[in-house]
Amino acid sequence: MRRLVLLAAAVLLCAAAPARITDAEVRAFVDRQTRAWNAGDVGAWAALHTADARFTDQTRTGKGEIVAYGTSTLPQARKQAQRFFAGSKIQETGRIEKVEIAPDGASARVTQRKASRITAEGRVRTSCAVSVQTVVKTAGRLRSQGRVDTLYKCPR
Repeated sequence: MRRLVLLAAAVLLCAAAPARITDAEVRAFVDRQTRAWNAGDVGAWAALHTADARFTDQTRTGKGEIVAYGTSTLPQARKQAQRFFAGSKIQETGRIEKVEIAPDGASARVTQRKASRITAEGRVRTSCAVSVQTVVKTAGRLRSQGRVDTLYKCPR
């Protein structure tokens, strides 16, 4: 009888444990983010974030120093993105360098290199950054808690 009670308890614990985030899920999530951003779909892009997401922009100087530009909340980032897309078009490409899933499987840290081709007022410029974000599963779906983008001079 005792074995049966222990087995039942183990089954209940396993059923209650949240599913672990997988590498494949994270990569598919980042792909959805990029597609929404490149489409200029600010609503779809914002929906991929938690309500408390934070976005930090900074740059790495030629001497390797980090200069912070600032941090935005999700509503602020959404407004900034809407203003940006009103006068610009972007084509962002990225390469995930690392997906680090937390030991408990509840979150993942994603490091990605990005290159953005930005067209505004008939001019084109390129921007490069290393982007680091934390992804969590809430209500069965992946969401980003925001990210830190560190801009750097694009290689020729």
